[in-house]
Amino acid sequence: MEALTASDSHALPGQQPYEYERVTLTEPDWRRLPGWRDVTEAQWRSAQWQRAHCVKNAKQLRAVAGSLLQDRFFEDLEADQQRFATMSTLLTPQMLNTMAPQAGSDPQSFTDAFLADPVRRYMLPVASDRDPEWPSHPYSERDSLHEAEMWVVEGLTHRYPTKVLAELVSTCPQYCGHCTRMDLVGVSTPQVDKLKLTLTPADRQDQMIDYLKRTPGVRDVVVSGGDVANVPWPRLESFLMRLLDLENIRDIRLATKALAGLPQHWLQPAVLEGLERVGRTAARRAVNLAVHTHVNHAQSVTPLVAEAARAALDAGVRDIRNQGVLMRGVNTTPGALLDLCMLLQGEANILPYYFYMCDMIPNAEHWRVAVWEAQELQHNVMGYLPGYATPRIICDVPYVGKRWVHQLADYDREYGISYWTKNYRTGIELEDPEALSRRYPFYDPISTLPEAGRRWWRENGDRKA
Repeated sequence: MEALTASDSHALPGQQPYEYERVTLTEPDWRRLPGWRDVTEAQWRSAQWQRAHCVKNAKQLRAVAGSLLQDRFFEDLEADQQRFATMSTLLTPQMLNTMAPQAGSDPQSFTDAFLADPVRRYMLPVASDRDPEWPSHPYSERDSLHEAEMWVVEGLTHRYPTKVLAELVSTCPQYCGHCTRMDLVGVSTPQVDKLKLTLTPADRQDQMIDYLKRTPGVRDVVVSGGDVANVPWPRLESFLMRLLDLENIRDIRLATKALAGLPQHWLQPAVLEGLERVGRTAARRAVNLAVHTHVNHAQSVTPLVAEAARAALDAGVRDIRNQGVLMRGVNTTPGALLDLCMLLQGEANILPYYFYMCDMIPNAEHWRVAVWEAQELQHNVMGYLPGYATPRIICDVPYVGKRWVHQLADYDREYGISYWTKNYRTGIELEDPEALSRRYPFYDPISTLPEAGRRWWRENGDRKA
């Protein structure tokens, strides 16, 4: 498969804008990296080995890459961590191994390839990636979706009438640079002093279950964090079984990027045996049990990821769905997005489901795309995949929720402001008479605006409305 650029979407007569060619999944050879030259396959398949050998800092990355990565990369990385990074460095070997898999062994060309790599661009950002004029939008916020405002108990966000988000833990096996929960997840960075969950895990789960018992209008629970792969399995299984005891709960979704970043976790016998117990109980009670994962580029879809997905389905999970994030330089061309979806759907049994526009968190402007760009991308990926496997591109509008990118009510392209409406109240708006008639704004990256719009933001960007 060949990743096309947006300009390539206008094919010559007799050519399709995108040509499908089946690709065989391959696991990049981790032994190409000097620090892992002696790592055995048994070690690589071990979840314990993967967790113990995560890369958490530049020193550990140097130990893995040896002389392949030049000093200029580490200088760029250090500048980013001191000035821009909202997430600390945490990379599983599995995730790091999918970066620059064909780079070769010459340090200059390897470093060039590593800097250009799409997985590196969002998992290990460097200062030169960031927008030089507007690294942050003036309206960016740490909790850009205001989820904590909608906590009904600690960690339980009741944003939609029939759905809740249960954050069981504030850590992940790996940290994405664009994390929408960057105010809570992970350890603090020079830019972000993280919030903390204060209740014990047992008390937090008790309060969540008690709220759901008292709120029969909720039927759907997304169990997340952080990442559920960082919840000890007995504790996670206990919580899931308690959810399955509630008559009103009809859908349970487990949110885990670890299916792609640490598939070894989901292949552990104890985890699969526990997942099978949960799956049998869900089937007996006619509850839909699904896994939602987070894959952003085709390089991340490897045989181990496909194996973990199939094992979860065999254990009784009904569906595995992908919720990716659109990020410039990663997956915002029709070819790159279709390549990813073809591998997910055709080779790994993972349903392409949503691609979110990157949220308006600090220092994310270099990743974000404009609404009109997302609309064009949605148009360009239609017709190549089965309808049920064609991803919807979503704008998650603050105080509104998920909206297909064509659902806006109005759009000022010059200033990059789109306006959205909604048809339900969140828990904090039950007494708000204007909640269903108000127009809620969302902002394009300033770099995507025409010159008149960019000039206006330069002159007025420090004056929030």
